Amino acid sequence: MPRVKKRQRSEDEGKKVKFLGRHLMLKGEYVDDILSGRKKATIRLGIVKLKHSELIVHGGGRPVAKIRVTNVRYKKVSELTDEDAAIDGFSSREELLEALRKAYGEVKPDDYVTIIEFEVIQRLDQLPVQDPYMGLEPADIARLALRYLQEEFNEEDRRILMELTRTNSIRAVAYRLYKDLGKRWRVRRVLRRALRLLVERGYLRVKSAPTLGENAGGE
Repeated sequence: MPRVKKRQRSEDEGKKVKFLGRHLMLKGEYVDDILSGRKKATIRLGIVKLKHSELIVHGGGRPVAKIRVTNVRYKKVSELTDEDAAIDGFSSREELLEALRKAYGEVKPDDYVTIIEFEVIQRLDQLPVQDPYMGLEPADIARLALRYLQEEFNEEDRRILMELTRTNSIRAVAYRLYKDLGKRWRVRRVLRRALRLLVERGYLRVKSAPTLGENAGGE
């Protein structure tokens, strides 16, 4: 397959519409700025359409935070300002442009960018251990398990995790898959194992060592 020249690739990136799902990927160097609140936006080349208002941010090879999108704006590169740079954690417009060039190659003044503004609603590096699921939604645990640990689960377990991403309900998954609410224990067991593995492998971090008993869990 022939290689696409960097210049052509950057021109295409600046024009085409892209769609963003539940996961927002960032370079590891930006993680501390997000967790500290210095970085309150991400600016992406091209037109980005969001499917959801709440996203999981990943950086440095792991999930770092859950965010709520507060605003989405579209601008040409030539219209970017120091204020836009500041909410993205940069000291000036020129520093922002340099970062865009580093990420995308040539960036033209008429290229469009998408400014995604957000607020952190949950850090994933300081999770509480008091709650059976450490304050996480079942759907988020399932999404992370499917993203990072899919090979650790058999086909039935993966079906359970996939249904949890759709319903966010242990009760609903038990009924959908087994037509039996008494099978909630089966769903809870998969969810607890997913959470335990995510912590043990270092994808999620807690304030102190967790104790995840087999009888933990709720509805």
